[in-house]
Amino acid sequence: MTQSTADFEGAGRSLRAFAANPALRTAFGPPDSSLRTLFGPAARRFVAAATEDEVVDRIATLTGKGYRVSVEAVGEEITDPAEIEAVVTGYVSLLRRVPVPVQLGFDLSAVGLLRSAGQALDNTTRILEVAAEHDSAVVISMERAEFVDDILGVFGKLAGHHGNVGVTVQAHLHRTADDLPAIAATGAKVRLVKGVYAEPADVALPRGPELDARYLDLAARFADAGTRLALATHDAALLDRARTGGLLGRVDEIEMLHGVQPELLRAHREGGLACRVYLTYGDNWWLHLLHRIAEHPPTVITALADLADPDRVVFGAQY
Repeated sequence: MTQSTADFEGAGRSLRAFAANPALRTAFGPPDSSLRTLFGPAARRFVAAATEDEVVDRIATLTGKGYRVSVEAVGEEITDPAEIEAVVTGYVSLLRRVPVPVQLGFDLSAVGLLRSAGQALDNTTRILEVAAEHDSAVVISMERAEFVDDILGVFGKLAGHHGNVGVTVQAHLHRTADDLPAIAATGAKVRLVKGVYAEPADVALPRGPELDARYLDLAARFADAGTRLALATHDAALLDRARTGGLLGRVDEIEMLHGVQPELLRAHREGGLACRVYLTYGDNWWLHLLHRIAEHPPTVITALADLADPDRVVFGAQY
């Protein structure tokens, strides 16, 4: 391992620790907090809009360029009943306003999982029913390892009744290979990610060649099972390996988060592949910003440049 690689991995771990730090989360909370003021220009690159009105316009811009779009309101691990209800009604409102089919993505911890699996099930059902009326879908996000059993339990119940539900699968978790057959058997869409959460070695692999090989192996296994598969990664080398191995021709789409590697996604779209941009919106963006930088720590240079010149971030320009 080179020193630079070690430094990048260490920086990523530090950023994830900042994201999980309760004191920093609390300090970020107030609308006029210094953290919001300082880092707001950097967040604009990764958080597409502050309001529902803005995100509706952003969706139109990207679909007009030929992209599929996923949408998520930033925020996670909510326990307050009023906040949970606001998330649910917000998604329902958005689905009714967007004139084209979209895909929602959200953590079950944002819609009640931390209170009970039953509440998460009921609230996700409400959203799925409205989504179905508008030819839209929901792909449930994956969270920390301690939540996986509950998330897959809720997903399994939903998949039996809703054809427009899917689930995110984390390649870094050791358990994923064992979970794969049951997930594939549902016939639901799968969004395959490497995994962003810091987990112990007995639970997950770190970033590196072993994880890359596992990601491609899991993707091939899902494809063999006939799964509608989204390769959700910003790793150009990994996508090139998938292409040379014939895997890209067997997946439903490539997905990347808004603001991360837009030129790479555009190149794949121009090459004839279905491509999806994952948009986030809202004002609770602290965790999202730190996770995006942690995934690729050199991005901190871009973030610093954005702080110095906020006007250089123009939505959709690089797509």
